[in-house]
Amino acid sequence: MSIPGPGVRPWRSPRPSRPDRRERRPGAGPDGRTVRDEPALRVKALTGLLLDFLGEEELSRRATRLKASSLLRSARVEERVLGLVRLIREDSSCNEVPRRSELAAVLDDLEDRLAEQVARRTLERRIAEKAAREIEERQYRYLQDLKLQILSEEAGPDNARTLRKYVELEKQNRRPRLSRQAVEVLRPRRLSEIVGQEAGIQALLSKLASPFPQHVLLYGPPGVGKTTAVRLVLEEAKRLAFTPFAPDAPFVEVNGATLRWDPREVANPLLGTVHDPIYQGARRDLAEAAIPEPRPGLVTQAHGGILFIDEIGEMDPLLQAKLLKVLEDKRVTYESPYYDPDDPHVPKYIKKLFEEGAPADFILVGATTRDPSEINPALRSRCGEVFFDPLTPSHIEKIVEAAAFRLGVELEPGVATLIGRSTGDARKATQILADAYGLTLYRTTSDSGTPGEGRGTSAPPVRIEISMVQEILRLARLVPPPWRPAAGQRQLPPRVGRALALAVSGFVGSILEVEAVAYPARGSRGKLRFNEAAGQMTRDSLFNAVALAEQVTGKELREWHVYVNVLGGGRVEGPSAGAAILLALLSALLGLPVRQDLAVTGEVSLHGGIRAVGGIPAKLYGAARAGVRIVLLPEENRPDVPAEPPGGIDVRFVSHLAGLWREAFDQEPPEMVRQMAGLAASPEQARR
Repeated sequence: MSIPGPGVRPWRSPRPSRPDRRERRPGAGPDGRTVRDEPALRVKALTGLLLDFLGEEELSRRATRLKASSLLRSARVEERVLGLVRLIREDSSCNEVPRRSELAAVLDDLEDRLAEQVARRTLERRIAEKAAREIEERQYRYLQDLKLQILSEEAGPDNARTLRKYVELEKQNRRPRLSRQAVEVLRPRRLSEIVGQEAGIQALLSKLASPFPQHVLLYGPPGVGKTTAVRLVLEEAKRLAFTPFAPDAPFVEVNGATLRWDPREVANPLLGTVHDPIYQGARRDLAEAAIPEPRPGLVTQAHGGILFIDEIGEMDPLLQAKLLKVLEDKRVTYESPYYDPDDPHVPKYIKKLFEEGAPADFILVGATTRDPSEINPALRSRCGEVFFDPLTPSHIEKIVEAAAFRLGVELEPGVATLIGRSTGDARKATQILADAYGLTLYRTTSDSGTPGEGRGTSAPPVRIEISMVQEILRLARLVPPPWRPAAGQRQLPPRVGRALALAVSGFVGSILEVEAVAYPARGSRGKLRFNEAAGQMTRDSLFNAVALAEQVTGKELREWHVYVNVLGGGRVEGPSAGAAILLALLSALLGLPVRQDLAVTGEVSLHGGIRAVGGIPAKLYGAARAGVRIVLLPEENRPDVPAEPPGGIDVRFVSHLAGLWREAFDQEPPEMVRQMAGLAASPEQARR
């Protein structure tokens, strides 16, 4: 049975007509036709089905091509069947006309072939329609993605949410700037405006403003202008034609205490980092192509200029060693197991960084508050060393007066002196002045006008009173040290069992109060107590002082209760407090008052010698800031004292307890002490 295709009329026998009244002939069908007419009917039906299946034009073309047109128009059924054979089999070589007896079998074969072709065509059409729908759907999705990509390229990577955040950020940027802090307004703009560092600035100029600039280690206490001085020296060097610094030479600043790095080199902001494709932070396109990307660090940003590392003594020692290698090579190299030099997809800049490295020809300036002995010797050997001095009260006064001029404020007489006596940090001094300015301005304007009225206009004239500065000092917990004489008092009176010692910590000199009390044990064994926080060297100084005190006084201290205390409770280390401990101990045992306008430093030997100690310049500045008039130093430290001691301090030198006794107790030493001095020193030294 044939399977008609879409639109193909199924072959059926003609509907039987009404029976004729006449008698049908034997062998005739219901329609009156004979069995001999059946092949002709089947041929006609097949021809109609083929016409519906192929269409008139296609049937005509195929008939012409297969030379079947004449056969289909033949009067003989056999030839018409041959024409159908050629059309359905699509074979023009079929030339044998079937016999009448073969027609039924041939027609059955042709029906099966046509049914198969119709079924195949129907299935192909369905598959084609399904494929067309899939192609259309994919094409639609592709077009949508393409449109989105085009819109994204034209509009950028932003969406409604990111654009809203961008608008908020722009609004914040348009707000009035609040970060115009006092430090910006009051920062020196010329080298001549930096106070108290004339020698240090000249040393910096000699090392940086040169055809052959050097790396520099800059020592000094905080708040004395180290960073500002380096910035201004670089600007000065740019002006000079003989220096290698270009007009756009960079100044890159970083704090060494905040430089952190990963030993795997995943993160190294100082030297640079290689972002391998497997690590977070790699660019998406490079990660998908398995290409590592070197990202240069601060040393490359500073190429051709200055890399300023504040607190360089706090840097990781291994990172310092890596920095030294860069200082020698003037280039940073990068490595990665993912880098393939033969990969044609590697961008040129990445290939150049891997093969040649990143340039890092810069001048290193490292600032620190540490002692030179605490800095890496390898780093010190590659750098020139410059020292910035602590600031004296007179220096702070000049800084405060200059800052007041920049602020446009008037100072009551004595304000600059009060601030200078309260701090030795220029940054802190300007902060005190700015706080007093702000509080004065608020109190003078808070009762006038409405809130926000006249916003952005210049501030009215302000006069800063001493009472306002005193209030700011109280709020900041900055009170004058107790060894300063009271107002109107020239100096503190002498006291028993109290001596002032000079100390230094991180280039900042200070005064320590050493006090002692002693009384008989009265039948019990005496006790000797000292600060638990004191270091071993300071304890050794106490034992030396005790041994020397027993020789001088002739008293056995095991029969006495002796308590020695360093006020403040902080950790005291080193031998330099030995002289002050000895004075406080002798004063307590003998009842001799010690001068309170005098501070002393020096190591005490068992024979009464006063030996050299370190940190003399910083200690002198600390004494000047504390208001001490006289400083006693070991004779061996005479070369360490500047030609003009800071603050007009009267510096005196002693080499033995005899000289220390004479200056501190303001009387001649006893015979025992003079004899010890004669045994331990030359005649000239014994007279001191």
